[in-house]
Amino acid sequence: MKNQNESLVILKLVLRSLVKALHSKRSHSLLSSPISALFISILLLSSVVIISGRLAISIAQQPETASTQATIATVKRLFSEADRLYKQGTAESQQQAIEKFKQALPLLQQLGYKVEEIGTLNNIGLIYSNLGDKQQALKYLNQALPLWRLLGDNQAKAGEAKTLNNIGLVYDDLGDKDQALKYFNQSLPLSRQVGDKAGEATTLNNIGKVYNDLSDNQQALNNLHSSLSLFQQIGNNEAKAGEAGTLNNIAKVYNDLGDKQQALKYFNQSLPLFRQ
Repeated sequence: MKNQNESLVILKLVLRSLVKALHSKRSHSLLSSPISALFISILLLSSVVIISGRLAISIAQQPETASTQATIATVKRLFSEADRLYKQGTAESQQQAIEKFKQALPLLQQLGYKVEEIGTLNNIGLIYSNLGDKQQALKYLNQALPLWRLLGDNQAKAGEAKTLNNIGLVYDDLGDKDQALKYFNQSLPLSRQVGDKAGEATTLNNIGKVYNDLSDNQQALNNLHSSLSLFQQIGNNEAKAGEAGTLNNIAKVYNDLGDKQQALKYFNQSLPLFRQ
């Protein structure tokens, strides 16, 4: 039981860093961009939320040795230091956070904690992306994909879909719209297969963004309205944030089309949701 509790602490630290990255990256974009030019992409960072049942199984297979306990304690310390450094928000501190995560990777591999390993790879990739090093971001996000596939169950497929979505966003940032669509279109059927409506809605939003960039506004609207419908069906607070972003994005497409009344309609629907 002690091993399980300590490993769950490690997982929570991974998740906390993922959520911080989400809020930092996307909130900054919202505040710094004029609303008429803003298109909100949605980064799915919660791909390790799905693990608790499998985690208990892997822990049960771990011998309760002093060495194992020491390794777990070291990983906890590294994640705590990475979290502290990431919160400082400077490029230097985020680079230092990456180094702490990299130090944790071989220890997680030694422990056999695959889920935490995937979360750490995602953390490293997403921080590199925030720092503008897109090639390093792709390197680490792509390392996470085969690990999800090895796990193989529906929960892992949902995680794989999220990682594919995030790789698509990196390619979108690089301006490679074809590659972005390729990864989004790999993500979408996996989300549908496992019934992950939030993942499906998010990827549809991001596909809409790419089509808007390509000036295919009808395809953009088709995907965005599908995304909006799913977010509204889900209805929880997290989905309301996605709904707000998608309403904003629909407004942006109408603004690009010169339909100012429709743009205002959707901007005005998104505003109270952003304020919640």
